[in-house]
Amino acid sequence: MLGSTHGTLTTDSRRARVVACGEQPAPAVHGRPAEPDDLDVGGRPLYCEVPDLDRLFRPESLAVIGASDAEGRPNTGITRRLVDWAERVGARLHPVHPARPSVFGLPCSPTVADLPEQVDLAVLLVADPLPVIEELAQAKVKFAVVFASGFAETGEEGAAAQARLAAAVERSGLRLLGPNTNLNAFERFRDDLDGPAIALITQSGHQGRPVFALQELGVRLSHWAPTGNEADLETADFLSYFAERPEVGVIAAYVEGIKDGRAFLLAADRCARRKVPVVAVKVGRTEAGARTAASHTGKLTGADAVVDAALRQYGVIRVDGLDELQDTATLLARARPPRADGVVVYSISGGTGAHVADLAAGAGLRLPVLSEAKQAELHQWIPEYLSVANPVDNGGHPVGDERGPRIIRAILDDPSVGVLICPVTGPFPPLSDKLAQDLVDAAERTDKLVCVVWGSPVGTERAYREVLLGSSRVVTFRTVANCVSAVRAYLDHHRFVDGYRSPFDEAPRTPSPSSRKARALLRPGQQLSEHAAKQLLRAYGIRVPREQLVTSAAAAVRAAGLVGYPVVMKASGARIAHKTELGLVRIGLTSASQVRDAYRELTDIARYEDIALDGVLVCQMVERGVEMVVGASHDPLFGPTVTVGLGGVLVEVLRDTAVRVPPFGEEQVRGMCAELRGRALLDGVRGRPPADLDALVEVVLRVQRMALELGDELAELDVNPLMVLPRGQGAVALDALVVCR
Repeated sequence: MLGSTHGTLTTDSRRARVVACGEQPAPAVHGRPAEPDDLDVGGRPLYCEVPDLDRLFRPESLAVIGASDAEGRPNTGITRRLVDWAERVGARLHPVHPARPSVFGLPCSPTVADLPEQVDLAVLLVADPLPVIEELAQAKVKFAVVFASGFAETGEEGAAAQARLAAAVERSGLRLLGPNTNLNAFERFRDDLDGPAIALITQSGHQGRPVFALQELGVRLSHWAPTGNEADLETADFLSYFAERPEVGVIAAYVEGIKDGRAFLLAADRCARRKVPVVAVKVGRTEAGARTAASHTGKLTGADAVVDAALRQYGVIRVDGLDELQDTATLLARARPPRADGVVVYSISGGTGAHVADLAAGAGLRLPVLSEAKQAELHQWIPEYLSVANPVDNGGHPVGDERGPRIIRAILDDPSVGVLICPVTGPFPPLSDKLAQDLVDAAERTDKLVCVVWGSPVGTERAYREVLLGSSRVVTFRTVANCVSAVRAYLDHHRFVDGYRSPFDEAPRTPSPSSRKARALLRPGQQLSEHAAKQLLRAYGIRVPREQLVTSAAAAVRAAGLVGYPVVMKASGARIAHKTELGLVRIGLTSASQVRDAYRELTDIARYEDIALDGVLVCQMVERGVEMVVGASHDPLFGPTVTVGLGGVLVEVLRDTAVRVPPFGEEQVRGMCAELRGRALLDGVRGRPPADLDALVEVVLRVQRMALELGDELAELDVNPLMVLPRGQGAVALDALVVCR
């Protein structure tokens, strides 16, 4: 598990802090106390209110604490920028400094208490913001921004200082941005651009600059939230807020660490409900990236496989580079919902078209073969010897006359086409200028998506700078790879939100009878024996083999007769994790003598290895199925997680698994199975019958219920192998491992 706990209160640590204060351990819900109906069966929030951040981004009045106009002082430059910003947006700015009568010609108050009015926002330019927080609370200031560094990003001492700051903010009732943030929220946003805007969230201000610079290419931005160390306001708060803003068409985010996993998922859920796309760079795919992110922001990065799965569950589009973040966000902001999912590649070169079509198909885009009637229509303007099936090769010359716009119009009129991609590898004026104009004109007349890849490395050509970038309907890329990935994200997003149903609406709120039986079996801090672990599974209706726990060879023989030959015998004890490796399993026993011998061998090995046993299990032998693994574990960011994958003794070698964060439904379970590289085994291969996929899905859902109800008490649950029998015959948990927290 990767990550750092610097400055972070996980869901568990927050709950522990409340318990230590003698209160009931109900997790906080953003914006108000949690009500019983807001909590799932495990006590986790199912709802969060949207914070009202209007006066943070658009204050009518603000105070600058520590304002300065002295030459050479760092605060002077910041104060000057804030004064200019306030003048530009029409906000009243009040400097605060104990030793200055005025700053930049504005009357200066000696303290917060002396401010001439109640202000919406306070910007703190002081090294130690903690003493000022109480003054701001008394003055009923709504928001504060803290630029100072030296907090959780610096180590344990800084994390302790940040914890004190966060506690003071929580007591004060104001909302705080930072610490370790910057002036990005007060940048100059262009107000002459139309269309849906990009709202930007970044934990590192520098990483947001390429997205902010999109304004120079005609892309509208509405907000920039530089969250810094997130002592109070966090990425989740801004996701929820931006999802409700009518001008926001897409949210772009650079995330180094997630402060509160549940809050993040609830915010992403709100975005999915509102059909607002979220495109994010999430640092931490590698161990090196996770270490760097933790040292920068003091966040718990989390196991990346879990983070990745959680993002996909709620439709967050994860990209790797800032260039992808720019391009994908731009497309999603500009494009209308798709009329069809077919993609056509149109070019002046057969080689270029074939190359781009190959990359598009390889990325999973659907390139339909155009109908014979459509091809015949295109051949009115394109020579017969050129292919127009898709990709469409016009040969070059038609773009110079009236044939060019007719070809583009004919392609876009095809009902199977939702996206047109036109790669231009390099300028060839005047024809490239006319092609660009024809594409812009067509994009203005259609609801369908028109994408252009301008491959020239120069980027100063008129067709690019004036024609393509001058259009708010065409989406222009500089690389084919970014175009293809953005189009795929666009189509995937709309498929996702069109069928989205929030899992939080259907999450269980009351404990099942099974939970009471199960809790009686748990042993805090201990590992359960296989026999006890299977009793836990039985409590949740998960099928296990016929078996008996015995403590003598004679009892083993009697048990084998009752269970029915052939049998499997296994040593059972709380400290045994890998029975096969220790030689503590015997399979295929068909006689009483074999059972007696096996009992003696198993108990002898246990004595030699100094392993305490609670007995030997005599089990029904189950064959002819697909061995799977289903498990639950506790993630420090998101709480309970559920995993399914190919099982058996090679599970740790194959590592063919998929993970989800509860709550989720049947559709997500089937999606998990579809992700597995060995998915074909469940469909039946080499003459084997198809496995009972429905039974596997049911087991995963029952394990999820167990994880939701017992997740805080279970460190680990592994059902391995779960033998999934042929279709209609169910699934049987042959072995189980349970470790209690």
